Amino acid sequence: MSRRGHARIAGVYEHPRRVIKDRSVAQLHYEVAAGALADAGLSFADVDGYFSDGRTPSLSMIDYLGLDVRHVDSTSIGGSSYLAHVGHAMSAIAAGTCRVALITCAGLPRSRRRPEFHEGTPESAFEDVYGTSTAGVYALAAQRHMYQYGTTAAQLAEIKVAASHHAQYNPNALLPDKVTVEQVLESPLISDPLHRLDCCVVTDGGGALVVVSPEVAAGLDRETVSVLGQAEAPKHSANGRIDPTYTAAAWTGPRALAEAGVNTADIDYASIYDSFTITVLETLEDLGFCEKGKGGQFVTDGNLISGVGRLPVNTDGGGLCNNHPNNQGGVIRTVEAVRQLRGEAAPPVQVADCELALVHGTGGRIGTRMGGATLILGRDAA
Repeated sequence: MSRRGHARIAGVYEHPRRVIKDRSVAQLHYEVAAGALADAGLSFADVDGYFSDGRTPSLSMIDYLGLDVRHVDSTSIGGSSYLAHVGHAMSAIAAGTCRVALITCAGLPRSRRRPEFHEGTPESAFEDVYGTSTAGVYALAAQRHMYQYGTTAAQLAEIKVAASHHAQYNPNALLPDKVTVEQVLESPLISDPLHRLDCCVVTDGGGALVVVSPEVAAGLDRETVSVLGQAEAPKHSANGRIDPTYTAAAWTGPRALAEAGVNTADIDYASIYDSFTITVLETLEDLGFCEKGKGGQFVTDGNLISGVGRLPVNTDGGGLCNNHPNNQGGVIRTVEAVRQLRGEAAPPVQVADCELALVHGTGGRIGTRMGGATLILGRDAA
């Protein structure tokens, strides 16, 4: 069964606040859901499919939101979950099991910080007890990439510089100030070679997407975006035989592009999950925007800046400067891609004649085990 052409993204919403101390997580799910449905011109009564990462139990949220659904999905693969949800919604719509799919993400990690610990996972007793951290594991990947390919800390810093250039035009960005390569390198070292400004922000809030069938889209007074291709894949530790210089994008990128019938040269805009600067660099290589090991050269000289470089990336400021809700920013990467395709990004960073966008989400830790998901979205010509 071909999925292409069976789904449209009709509504998106990003919560405008980054520090929220007067809401519960459930209230945030409601607010982002209401925002995305209003953007699409739909109501809660129209929703017949609900998708979430399951951190807040889906059955509880369905009850709380007052939904009458016939399709439920609680897939959880970290920050790539919401891109997986779009693909799963596309499959469900193609199979006829739902027509209006609501995808929500919400959390309060900035206001309710807790220590990192993954009790109950198979690896926790062997890894977490020795002080393993997310930043530390990503630093391992960065160190290996530097050793193997000659990548430099200054090249990684260029990714933060591009994000900050875009963030200055986003009034809701947590870190709206432009920075230089020197400022990134002078910021405190978190885990060698990653500095504080190589790391994403921690924010409260969330976002939501509404994916609908072509028939529903045709009846909306709203420009929609076509879902042309999607793929997801895990990359695990292989019992210790892991290469931390590549990500699951090596599999998901080619598959999603093939389903969409396009290649990287056709892409006008890319939303790339940026938990750390090394995440972006390796992902760009694995997606095929440049050769493996050439990512450091690719990101230099403003190459990721809208209106300047060859591939505009994360024009809202990304997770490095704008927003990383629930410590899982894939939904916001998708929101900004939809804005670009609808011509609704901030005017100084809007990509001219944006027709095709690639979105990639990363979950877990690229230095150990992770998941990835890629979306190819296109301006709806219908």
